[in-house]
Amino acid sequence: MSPYEDVRGRVARVLIEALNVDEDEVRPAATLQGDLGAESIDFLDIVFRLEREFGIKIPRGELFPESVFEGDPDFVQGGRVTDGGMTELRSRMPYADLAGFDRDRRLSAVSDLFTVALVTEYVTWKLGPGAEAGPDRVGVVPGPQVQSPSQTA
Repeated sequence: MSPYEDVRGRVARVLIEALNVDEDEVRPAATLQGDLGAESIDFLDIVFRLEREFGIKIPRGELFPESVFEGDPDFVQGGRVTDGGMTELRSRMPYADLAGFDRDRRLSAVSDLFTVALVTEYVTWKLGPGAEAGPDRVGVVPGPQVQSPSQTA
C-alpha cells in the first residue's frame, strides 16, 4: 500500500466515525455536506479526529476556510467568484485542485469543493514529502505536497 493509499484509508475511517456514515458512501468525490450530511459542528469534530489520527496540528480555518470571501465585491460579483476571489481561494487552499471550480465559479458551489478527496489531499499536503503519519507527529510543519495519483497524471 502506498503512503497516499494509507492516508486515504485513514481519512475515510475518520469520516465514517465522525459523520456516522457507511463505508461505501465515503467515495473520493463525495461532498462532506451534500453527500455525507456534514454540518458545521461536524467540521470541528473532523478536524479534531484528523489531528489525533495523523498527529498533525490543523490551524483554525486552514482545512475548512471560514467565510472565504466575506461578501467582498472584489471576490464575488453576481453570485460568481471573480479572478481576485480565485486568487484568495488558492492562497487559502494551496493543497486543493481548483481547476474544476475555476471553470464554473458559482458561489453556491464552494461547499462542493469539500470532498473526501480534498480532505485526503490536505492531510497528504500537511504531512509533507516522505513524512511518517502518526500520533507522535504533533506540530508537523507543512511542506510541499506528496504526489497523489491525481497530481502525477
